[in-house]
Amino acid sequence: MRDVAAKAGVSVATVSRTLAGNYPVSADTRARVMAAVESLHYVVNVHAKALSGRVAGPIALVIKDITGPSLAQVAAGVEQEAASRGRLSLVCATHDDRKREDDLVQLMREQHAAAVLLVGGAVLDDGYHQRMAEYARALDAAGSRLVLVGRPALPGDLPVTVVEYDNRGGAFQAADQLLSAGHRRILFLGSVPELSTGQQRRDSYLHALRAHGVSHTEELDVPGPYTRVSGYQRTREALASGLDFTAILAGTDMVAVGALAALREAGLDVPGDVSLVGFDDVHFAADLTPALTTVRVPYEDLGRTAVRLALEREERPADDHVVLSTQLVIRQSVATLR
Repeated sequence: MRDVAAKAGVSVATVSRTLAGNYPVSADTRARVMAAVESLHYVVNVHAKALSGRVAGPIALVIKDITGPSLAQVAAGVEQEAASRGRLSLVCATHDDRKREDDLVQLMREQHAAAVLLVGGAVLDDGYHQRMAEYARALDAAGSRLVLVGRPALPGDLPVTVVEYDNRGGAFQAADQLLSAGHRRILFLGSVPELSTGQQRRDSYLHALRAHGVSHTEELDVPGPYTRVSGYQRTREALASGLDFTAILAGTDMVAVGALAALREAGLDVPGDVSLVGFDDVHFAADLTPALTTVRVPYEDLGRTAVRLALEREERPADDHVVLSTQLVIRQSVATLR
């Protein structure tokens, strides 16, 4: 700014007033200052402006993996809502590294982020709860906000906003759809047991079995990662072992895609030989052959709602915990047994 002042032949205060636009200066002075700004390629120090409270902080989205289709939809919702409010959105990936997550949250504090959104399931152990409590308090002290997206609320009275979806209800609907169609031997391709979203979906699967008077069969309950490769491998192994099942309930649509590939490789028809239900309703689920019956999660709405609640928390403090609904989308991948 001193260089601009020297080139324009004015004081530093005059440069500051001209750029801020909050004090009258003559047209000639403004023209000289702006000419100097352009010739010197001067840019405003946003960190200094943030410290003075004169710039809106960005919205930081912290996720495990930026390539997953469901998380990409959340990111799209965050970006759309942030942009509509004149905010920059920052997307950071942790690659499931806790140390990197710690570093990113600290970095976002230093960047004066208006909110830090942590997205996706988590392992809800004591260490997790302690870390989240520390994040919440540290961000609140810096004038920011921790927002948990697609995760359960934390115990205790903490400065945190939670935006969930009806994970349990959606999973129950998916299992109920197969059971109501007459299926009793359902291969459940759930997640690793520790993951919060996966545990909730398994609980609902077990609840649906009980509601229909069907006993839980341990060998049909096969945990694993939420990936296409895992869906393919688990289905292939189940077929190779001679396991008897008439339907597959996949923990995610990506798992369902892998299962579908394994079934076709084995010469089995969907839904003629094996019915298949997914979870998420990613953008290509309707374009599969057959079109996949699945649970629609409003991922873009999750992102938009998270930004809205974080930025409006002082106006609407009662909306610190919101649960969005899910919907079973019935397509062509489930057959009714006679």
